[in-house]
Amino acid sequence: MTIKFANEGSEVFFPDNTHFKSAMQKTTHLAVSAHQDDIEIMALDGILKCFGREDKWFCGVVTTNGAGSPRSGLYADYTDEQMCVARRKEQKKAAYVGEYCALVMLDYPSAEVKNSQNEDVVADLEKLILKTSPEIIYVHNPADKHDTHVAVAMRTIEALRNLPHEYRPERIYGCEVWRALDWVNDEQKIVFDVAEHPNLSASLLGVYDTQICGGARYDLATAGRRLANATFAESHSTDQTTAAIYAIDLTPLVNDPGREVGEFMRGYLRDFENDVISKIEKLK
Repeated sequence: MTIKFANEGSEVFFPDNTHFKSAMQKTTHLAVSAHQDDIEIMALDGILKCFGREDKWFCGVVTTNGAGSPRSGLYADYTDEQMCVARRKEQKKAAYVGEYCALVMLDYPSAEVKNSQNEDVVADLEKLILKTSPEIIYVHNPADKHDTHVAVAMRTIEALRNLPHEYRPERIYGCEVWRALDWVNDEQKIVFDVAEHPNLSASLLGVYDTQICGGARYDLATAGRRLANATFAESHSTDQTTAAIYAIDLTPLVNDPGREVGEFMRGYLRDFENDVISKIEKLK
């Protein structure tokens, strides 16, 4: 039993050589990302919660094909096709290191994901969520700086809204990648403690040689952000952890189909503005 995805180049990879039905049925934590390596940056909480467990299993979804990746050094002359092959190979390595039960690569060009009229992306995500029925979903947050990341968040929200309530996860988290979420007021932040298994965290991003040696040190930047989140979390106490990832809870947005995504995010922005202005007014 498999899923028929829209693109012929789509692939489902099983690091432990399990079969499709088993991997889908045992998934408890699902991450839907735009690019190769986004999963390992934004959804480490899910990877760690499932690592070494027999009752929790992590499945990763990569929406785009990696053709638009920046490149330099060894990879400077790679064609888009060569880069797609290299990026897919790296993502499989990460899935093996992280002991994912499955890795789904939907193989869309970024332009197709950003096209809100393209129904295939939403349909593919609907099928996948129905098959996996996860407890938790990690996705990009709608305040991300990267257009494709925001598009993946929008397509995922639409797919979830199309599903009956019984097939929706308990929680949907919008995570940080191309813009930190430290600006979100503390009482509204979801804080994931990801200090456990630092060797695993480093290895998961270390496999992405096309990016690291290709000119973008996502491995160092991600570790730095997690440490900064942990240290600057509270001004009047000592560090409670050495690595933290921030997210916002998108569950209320998914469960209220009539609510505009933009208006939902304006709420966070207004609350941040109010917090800043109130401090200024109090102390001037």
